[in-house]
Amino acid sequence: MNLFDQMLSRYEILTDIDSVNAQHEVMQQVALAGLYRGGFFNKAAFYGGTCLRIFYGLQRFSEDMDFSLLQSEVDFRLEDYFESIKMEFNALGRDVVIYKKKKKIQTNVESAFLKDDTAVYNMQFRTERTIKIKIEVDTNPPLGFITEEKFLLLPFSFMARCYTLPDLYAGKMHALLFRSWKNRVKGRDWYDFEWYVRNNTPLNFQHLSERTIQFGSLPVGELTQNNFIQILKEVILKTNIEMVKADVRPFIKNPVELDIWSTEYFTHLADMIRFEI
Repeated sequence: MNLFDQMLSRYEILTDIDSVNAQHEVMQQVALAGLYRGGFFNKAAFYGGTCLRIFYGLQRFSEDMDFSLLQSEVDFRLEDYFESIKMEFNALGRDVVIYKKKKKIQTNVESAFLKDDTAVYNMQFRTERTIKIKIEVDTNPPLGFITEEKFLLLPFSFMARCYTLPDLYAGKMHALLFRSWKNRVKGRDWYDFEWYVRNNTPLNFQHLSERTIQFGSLPVGELTQNNFIQILKEVILKTNIEMVKADVRPFIKNPVELDIWSTEYFTHLADMIRFEI
């Protein structure tokens, strides 16, 4: 059994969805190892749901990988790190294809999550089906965040630079408030929101404000600590919680934990948010 298969063997795989989730996560870990070898974390940090899953213990699987440069760099190219990622997969007996994705025209709100200065890449390999992971790198990031080094044992021992939890929380709340998927919802945002409240994580409101301004989600000064909870409650009232549950269900092992989810439940969670001092 090669190391890639050994990494997969750590997961309980009972269904096709389990298999896809496990393969996604092992691919993500191998990609992180390749980025580390290439020196990527000297100038960038990992954030988003996949970061929360791999390094902070979130109990749901995740698909995409989100990174932020530590400071703006117009000419940044993830292509410079392709070779180190491919070499890491090759060392485990796998071939991977990585290519830059051309972005479609976005609406103003959607551009908050696919900005002109966010580079998008796809990474994929073929097993019995094609497994693909989207990688996004914000080359002109909103500031006001702090990073820390987090440790991963496989495929070898290495450190990855990650956003701290209060800043990850800020990014998640920005997504929950302003993500526009037309008639769809991203239930994974709501699962993560619950996780932060359950773990008594303080929210870095300064970074949330920076994201709101820099992504063009609201005019400067329109989001304050005083009105944030009210805006969040308005979003909760307009959201179809059954659609939220349906979206997140394939990514979790115990769907029963969603039984309590309702408009009233998330409204109570909103009242439990605490801000970083």
